Amino acid sequence: MRTRTSPSLLVVAAVAAGLAVNVLVQAAYGELPPLPLLAGLTPLVLGVAELVLAAVLRARIRRRPGARPVDALAAARAVALAKASSLAGALVGGAWLGLLAYVLPLRDRVDAAGADTASAVVGVVGSAVLVGAGLWLEHSLRTPDDPRSDDPRDSARGRS
Repeated sequence: MRTRTSPSLLVVAAVAAGLAVNVLVQAAYGELPPLPLLAGLTPLVLGVAELVLAAVLRARIRRRPGARPVDALAAARAVALAKASSLAGALVGGAWLGLLAYVLPLRDRVDAAGADTASAVVGVVGSAVLVGAGLWLEHSLRTPDDPRSDDPRDSARGRS
């Protein structure tokens, strides 16, 4: 059974969200209020927090000196957080990209589109950080190979 988050799933989610938002923005851009510049900052902050969590948990899982072992339930919760945040980051990033695709060509002709372009870029960057942090947290939670095994073929066969 595959347990890692599939990059293709993230790409499909981002493309679907981007297309949906682009269609909605095309239909109603004139009625939307201007977007705040820092509207996309939330995923960036969450991504940075997840990167810190990944560093702490990676040290604990690798049993670095002075690090406490990771509780199994805490590890399971962290995996759920990692998967959810990478998918949420892909969806939000796709939405920002859909908006960016609409406002980028308009930025020279429409004043609001110029400001919304900057907001969309902040959103895309913040979402990319969240996706990367989620994938890194998921990667950090993998258990290392058993160091007691002398034969590398044993770990490939599932024996230690």
